[in-house]
Amino acid sequence: TLGVNVVGCAAMGVLMVLVTEGRRAHPLVRPFLGTGVLGGFTTFSTYAVDVERLTDLDEARAAFCYLALTLLAALAAIWLATTATRRVRAGIAGAVGGATGGAGRGRR
Repeated sequence: TLGVNVVGCAAMGVLMVLVTEGRRAHPLVRPFLGTGVLGGFTTFSTYAVDVERLTDLDEARAAFCYLALTLLAALAAIWLATTATRRVRAGIAGAVGGATGGAGRGRR
């Protein structure tokens, strides 16, 4: 459950950069892909049930650790994926701009 949720959050970070900072997309693309597709992919409902089961088994410490680890890992995945996607996009834009922008310059 933890791994799937972290991967889903990373995919959400990539998606949000591409949809909100890239070319204009249809207004329903973000909720369809974010809530629909990635919401179905992630298992945050199972995560909540796992925490409840651990609590019911008097494993409060394990439940809290699992709760905190999932939250921190999910937020880290979103941040890392968002940052990496922005850097890749900037690198691609720089490579394209650099290939055409320096056309008249020669070596000195």
